[in-house]
Amino acid sequence: MEKEYNPDIVSVVDEEGKEHVFEELDRIETDNGRYVALLPVYDDPQEMLEDSGELIILKVEEEDDGDTYLCPIEDEEEFNEIGQLFEERLSELFDFDEDE
Repeated sequence: MEKEYNPDIVSVVDEEGKEHVFEELDRIETDNGRYVALLPVYDDPQEMLEDSGELIILKVEEEDDGDTYLCPIEDEEEFNEIGQLFEERLSELFDFDEDE
């Protein structure tokens, strides 16, 4: 019997209060922190066709009050290092364009 596919769906509210829905593809924890790789989820099939298909990589940060936030990775070197790790881990599932 085949396994049923149940994606991990994450809802993120941006700084303007707009909600965005993503599928969590993978998580990585390094000495520098925890990170997630996400793909946007769309209700409208046309939006899905127009999407670039790029992974969204965010850092998981926890505040002292226990709240968890997903934040952009500001440091370019850190972003490239984490992006490479996700690319290696997810290469069997996705084709990555080396030109980007």
